[in-house]
Amino acid sequence: MRLMIIGQLDGYISQAGKIALQKGAKVIHCEDTEQAVGALLNGKGADLAMVDVKQKIREFIDRLEAERIHMPVIACGIGTDARAAVKAIEQGAKEYVPLPPDAELIAAVLAAVTQEQSNMIADDPSMQAVVKLADKIAPSEATVLITGESGTGKEVMSQYIHNKSKRASGPFIAVNCAAIPENLLESELFGHEKGAFTGATGRRIGKFEEAHAGTLLLDEISEMHPLLQAKLLRAIQEREVTRVGSNDAVKVDVRILATSNRDLEKSVEKGEFREDLYFRLNVVNIALPPLRERPNDIVRLGQFFADKYAAANGMGKKVLSAPAKAKLTAYGWRGNIRELENTMHRAILISVEDELEAEAIHLADGVFQNKNAPSPSQPASRTGSPPLPVGEGAERSEAGEGIQNPGGVESLVGRTIAEVERDMIINTLEHCLGNRTHAANILGISIRTLRNKLNAYKDDGIDVPTSASGG
Repeated sequence: MRLMIIGQLDGYISQAGKIALQKGAKVIHCEDTEQAVGALLNGKGADLAMVDVKQKIREFIDRLEAERIHMPVIACGIGTDARAAVKAIEQGAKEYVPLPPDAELIAAVLAAVTQEQSNMIADDPSMQAVVKLADKIAPSEATVLITGESGTGKEVMSQYIHNKSKRASGPFIAVNCAAIPENLLESELFGHEKGAFTGATGRRIGKFEEAHAGTLLLDEISEMHPLLQAKLLRAIQEREVTRVGSNDAVKVDVRILATSNRDLEKSVEKGEFREDLYFRLNVVNIALPPLRERPNDIVRLGQFFADKYAAANGMGKKVLSAPAKAKLTAYGWRGNIRELENTMHRAILISVEDELEAEAIHLADGVFQNKNAPSPSQPASRTGSPPLPVGEGAERSEAGEGIQNPGGVESLVGRTIAEVERDMIINTLEHCLGNRTHAANILGISIRTLRNKLNAYKDDGIDVPTSASGG
């Protein structure tokens, strides 16, 4: 756990740092947000920032987003100033911590961040087998390729492997290869020198150097351009990188984990992915099962997300009702855990009962039935085939009887492919509460493709859902 503390606060904030050190965190202190950004760009990574409310929190968070630095920000101030706390939250801080610091509160904040980064729920036999393999290979130095459909928890598994490895005390750095434009990804990975290209106003340490003595996750590596794949292969083999605009190699010691939701062997056959890089990454393959093949985990995951978003929205916890549990396990979850998370976020916001009721769980149109879900009289099937639509133009009612679906095939007649695609994209984005990354994963397209289509819709005067969190 790496904590960055920003500000002075009459010495109180340094007390918070001492408490964090006692709890096992690594602490770096910066005088102000400008110094903090400079430290982050020069490789002083952090998992969490605690910032004095007197600092320019909104500008700091905007700068982090512009530099593609993903880190939760906690505001802190002297006393329980409600106005300052509300302002900090409005500016983007995840939480407000009053000072002088309370040891138990600081410990709880650190524990919450650590749990959010590495929580693993794996009660289902299919998932237990995967975790057993991960436990076996985690202490090694082998590169690992984690595969599975979008939303199956590949990054969580990566964090789990890191935490179980000999590098657990080192940094865990993740790079989303699909979310970063091609012309910036090389700089993101290897860093750049001042003046290396337009906009390079200073030196920036790349993710390889930032991950030194730790683990580097290359998320959705299948999206990487073939020219950059060659440079990546060399960096992995030679254990050194060269910053853009420099001729000097820098030695790095990192363990590489990579994820993909595509069949990389087919990508190799098509010439889209280098064969030598594929074999270099695929020393160990961990294949995550889709959520529909983990029926015993669905309810527990649903309750976990319900608790998480109840706390995030200042609401009391709600236990899932029996009908709600049945509704979750009967659904096919094409978007996997990510779709379940968004569904439970929405459900906790609109629930009106003491227990979380089935009516608050809104599922996508054209419901997929989960054939792996246990029936009332039988245990879960481990060999069920992937879920299929329940008939053309029909869906299941909760009683299990076929009813006409007004959104079925008949309603598509007379519409263009472009219109159907547009409605599907907009509806999926609404379902994901405006989160573009989640929507792109559910749709099976890159974030770049989704962004281009949404921009085109905006140009046509079509309203595009936005995320409350800016995702």
